[in-house]
Amino acid sequence: MGVLDGIKILELARVAPGELCTMLLADMGADVLKIETPDPKGPPGAEEARRAAFAFVNRNKRSMTLNLKSPDGQAIFTTLARTADIIVEGFRPGVMKRLGGDYETIRALNPRIVYCSLSGFGQDGPYRDYPAHDMNYLSMAGVLGLIGEADRKPAIPLNIIADYAGASLHGALGIVLALYGRERTGRGQHVDVSYLDTSLSLLAATPNMRFFFSDGQAPRRGAGFLGGSYPYYAIYETKDAKLLTIGCTEPWLWENFCKAIGRPDFVRFARKPDQFVRAANAEEDAARREIESIMRTRTRDEWYDFLVKADVCAGKVYDVAEVPTDPQVQHRQMIVEVQHPTHGRIKQVGIAIKLSETPGSIRRAAPASGEHTEDVLKDLGLSAAEIAKLRQQTVI
Repeated sequence: MGVLDGIKILELARVAPGELCTMLLADMGADVLKIETPDPKGPPGAEEARRAAFAFVNRNKRSMTLNLKSPDGQAIFTTLARTADIIVEGFRPGVMKRLGGDYETIRALNPRIVYCSLSGFGQDGPYRDYPAHDMNYLSMAGVLGLIGEADRKPAIPLNIIADYAGASLHGALGIVLALYGRERTGRGQHVDVSYLDTSLSLLAATPNMRFFFSDGQAPRRGAGFLGGSYPYYAIYETKDAKLLTIGCTEPWLWENFCKAIGRPDFVRFARKPDQFVRAANAEEDAARREIESIMRTRTRDEWYDFLVKADVCAGKVYDVAEVPTDPQVQHRQMIVEVQHPTHGRIKQVGIAIKLSETPGSIRRAAPASGEHTEDVLKDLGLSAAEIAKLRQQTVI
């Protein structure tokens, strides 16, 4: 039994961060119904449906198509919302109001609703209507300018930070907090999550921001002890042209590394209190370059096996194809297989949150768009003829 069994969620995500937010809750037992826009070309073809089944962010969900621009579509959504626990929407502010499904409208029908809005800049403020994507939020939060090497443009960190660590995780946490609040008050509430807000919050938690407000020390790209310029926290190339990360920010771990590579004289380059925002000096940079030469004497995997036995923080820089074969990833069941009724065994990334008493589960692979439309409408009491009429009118 999942901890969220019995919780009904309506998802109007439109983009993957909202989908991941609800998937995290679906893994824990919630019944998530994806509401998608009908495709004018009709149901997905066989190949499209096969690929949809592998969509990580859509597993454990049902899917129905519904044209929310039509009065009939809005009426069906309202009916579903009356008995829902949670609504997650990822439109720009104001769109759901135009569609007749905004928080105030739904709350009047269902005071217990937890209504989560994921938007770029939040539901208010001068930027609320502006379009943007992950990289734009990171640039405006001060995050992007700090990622990468000092003498190059910032490195774009995929869309992991603003989209997923920001919107998805904060959205899921906000929803759980609102559910907990509902247990106390009996009332739901609006969860307003901004991609920009959450990116800024994540940056504020990093060590190189520690003295920004207190001492006015602003970090710079490639500087600070986590910026990659210091020998104890760097990426090194190995004999086989692969890469290995060394992350020995604690002096004793750095000492273990220096002794392991036969350079105990480098212990003096351990992390110091003044390195939160400054870049490595010439002597520290020279030490890093010497270590680069040493690291080229063995392969990546040889170094890793040797260094971890010496109690050194090291990590192999994997290609994506290598990750599923890692013994720790396998042991933690982070690569699993799900049985699909049509496509057989489907590989998935596993569940990262391990609960001892109410563990999550992968109950079904991701649905094709609209796969459960008729089932949902039948549950609402519509006849086959009424469903056929809705389909003819492109409401579904």
